[in-house]
Amino acid sequence: MSENSFPQLNNNNNKIALVEGDASHTYADVNQRIDKFASGLLNGKQDLKEERIAFFMPASLDYVTTMHGVWRAGGIAVPLNVSSAVAELDHYLSCASVTRMIANGKYQDSLRELCASMNIELLSVEDVMAEEAGDLPVIDENRRGMMLFTSGTTNKPKGVVSTHKTISAQITTLVEAWCWSEEDTIPLFLPVHHIHGIINILSCGLWAGATVHLFAKFDIPKITAEIAAGTYNVFMAVPTIYVKLIQYFDTIDEAEVKKICDGFRPMRLNISGSAACPVKLFEQWQGLTGQVLLERYGMTEIGMGLSNPYSGERRAGHVGQALPGVEVQLFDEDNKLITEENTPGEIRIKGDNLFLEYWDNEKATIESFHDSWFCTGDVAVLEDGYYRIMGRSSIDIIKSGGYKLSALEIEGTLLTHDDIAECAVIGVEDETWGESVMAFIGLKPGASMEYADLKSWCKGKMSSYKIPKEIKIIDALPRNAMGKVTKSDLKP
Repeated sequence: MSENSFPQLNNNNNKIALVEGDASHTYADVNQRIDKFASGLLNGKQDLKEERIAFFMPASLDYVTTMHGVWRAGGIAVPLNVSSAVAELDHYLSCASVTRMIANGKYQDSLRELCASMNIELLSVEDVMAEEAGDLPVIDENRRGMMLFTSGTTNKPKGVVSTHKTISAQITTLVEAWCWSEEDTIPLFLPVHHIHGIINILSCGLWAGATVHLFAKFDIPKITAEIAAGTYNVFMAVPTIYVKLIQYFDTIDEAEVKKICDGFRPMRLNISGSAACPVKLFEQWQGLTGQVLLERYGMTEIGMGLSNPYSGERRAGHVGQALPGVEVQLFDEDNKLITEENTPGEIRIKGDNLFLEYWDNEKATIESFHDSWFCTGDVAVLEDGYYRIMGRSSIDIIKSGGYKLSALEIEGTLLTHDDIAECAVIGVEDETWGESVMAFIGLKPGASMEYADLKSWCKGKMSSYKIPKEIKIIDALPRNAMGKVTKSDLKP
């Protein structure tokens, strides 16, 4: 392994790095396997010279082997969503000009026709693995290392390119802020084509010398059994997962619920992210487990930018303060710095955690920066030193009758209604107001709702101009792989 490859796995050789099913793998074993895979990728070459190599697999030893192997051989790692449709994969692969695809078993079978049509070499991990590790290139930290695709909730997914320096900065800021150590053990069940699973859990864990338990999907019985056994001391998930856990508790014996909640209780950290955590859920989780969820804010282009403190007050409905090494400011629509609290503005970011570019899209890259600040497109307000996200400027900020309304704030209030299981609020064109508030509502089993009743319920809970002018009852909200609601699919 070259000494300055980025980002590194910890060298705590005899410590267990990964657990997958009944198998455990030490750091020494994983590092050796990665070196053999990297050597196989090179196959006599000195350096992959930023060749784009995609891989289509869930969290697994093979996933870790492939990602780090591509990095060590000098390639650009392109992890893909195993839930993607063929049309989506076609976009990712053509956009990135991928030359080789790594997949195993059933995943390889589903890709055979697509890869053949695109002249992409389809290989398994074993196909690539060399018998012995050879010499690997020295990787400069400023070289490109990874390409992740944006979620595509507002437009066609773009390839976000990070350098090894970017990846390392994203990891080290969280290792510091969240006090990672080799004593930590964490489950990874989130999709590993996304910054949350790749950086916040897997990469932080392996950097710190922790143990990461790998799951191909969120297997509630298996994971909760480990929690009840006291296996984990750190847990990170999206709000949907916490909701599913609470729903699961309703289906099992009270004694089992107590065991699981008692397993959560001594953990040093529970984190919620990737979508807004409703205050009601925050309070429910604390009531059940004693855990005060740490909510944070990030995106594909920056890793994490804001976080509630590890030590100190974690404020429900807020995403905290700037992380170490990250500069954060709010700007108005005229690009003027907002210096007063309680004034909404766009979040803009500076720091080593920033991505390098959108792949093969210079126009989009240039347009995403202003005076060297990265423009996130997310609107927030600073309240008593803590940032609160109001939503995405393009889909979550509703301009109605001269007011800027936060769809997330309205959703948070609606979710306190006893009959509402989930909801999404959007702005729709209105001749009088410019935009009016419309709510899509998923009800709990057996519940029904009339608009007049909801309107009456809202009075006293939110200002009159925030109350939805129209509601639509639906079976389920459209969501992407990370549980984020794709509001573009709701627009009339």
